[in-house]
Amino acid sequence: MITVSNISKSFGETKAVADLSFSIGKGEIVGLLGPNGAGKTTTMRMLTGFLSADSGLIKIGDFDILLNPLEAQKIIGYMPENNPIYKDMLVSELFDFIANIRDLKGSRRKEGIEFAVNSTGINEVYYYPIQELSKGFRQRVGMAMALLHRPAVLIMDEPTEGLDPNQRTEVRNLIRKLAKGHTVLLSTHVMQEVEAVCSRLIIINNGRLVADGTPDKLIKTSGIKNSFLVTLEGRNVLTKLKTIKEITDMKVTKKQTDRISLRLQGKKKTLPPLISKLAAENKWIIWKLNEEHENLEEVFQKLTLEN
Repeated sequence: MITVSNISKSFGETKAVADLSFSIGKGEIVGLLGPNGAGKTTTMRMLTGFLSADSGLIKIGDFDILLNPLEAQKIIGYMPENNPIYKDMLVSELFDFIANIRDLKGSRRKEGIEFAVNSTGINEVYYYPIQELSKGFRQRVGMAMALLHRPAVLIMDEPTEGLDPNQRTEVRNLIRKLAKGHTVLLSTHVMQEVEAVCSRLIIINNGRLVADGTPDKLIKTSGIKNSFLVTLEGRNVLTKLKTIKEITDMKVTKKQTDRISLRLQGKKKTLPPLISKLAAENKWIIWKLNEEHENLEEVFQKLTLEN
């Protein structure tokens, strides 16, 4: 549904996006990640036709966004950053306004409004002034606006920004629900959003692609080694641990008399039994021996700091 080939965009001497390529298929929920200033919003604005790329190709469905912008935009639902909506309108008035802009008439208009309202669960506030809505409901109204014309592609820029934990959960559930009939691309820098919603991640930094794959694939190929959190009590713990060749890295995190806590790196299968054997031989007490699982936040930091 979305094909991006070698797009670049500069603002003066600043290169916002550089030779970026990726594709997104029907039904995927893809997270576009990157630190602040990485080029996420610029990329989304080019995908939706609000900015023109300096070079490269963008296709939405069968339409080139540069050559056929209106046709491409007919199949895009776009929720921009900060969710710009007219707060002095009623929700119903806003929908009428958007339907007019989209030139929705007759049954298409009626069905589009019903679909948007029911999909986002805003029936109870349909006749409320927007300025009286909670931020969570305003986000829902923004999503409903993007859905009004029944688009095949949904593009959302920071859809949960500024929401409290309960509101974030509501919006995540809504995105998962909407993905059943749409291709979804959302930008975020919140790793919890990615883990909860996205089936695939595209990570950019300084306008360039640095990673593309499922969360599990990115974790496995990141090169981050297995870590263990260990707390031992006994004599000469550090000295004895250094005799285990399978330990590739050792950092003390806390020390109290004969009790010491460490973060160890080494082979997942061999390290725990070796530590247990050494503890038994030296009559140490093992207070903790837990594997520290790799997480997306570490992967994100490694990829964006390296690049």
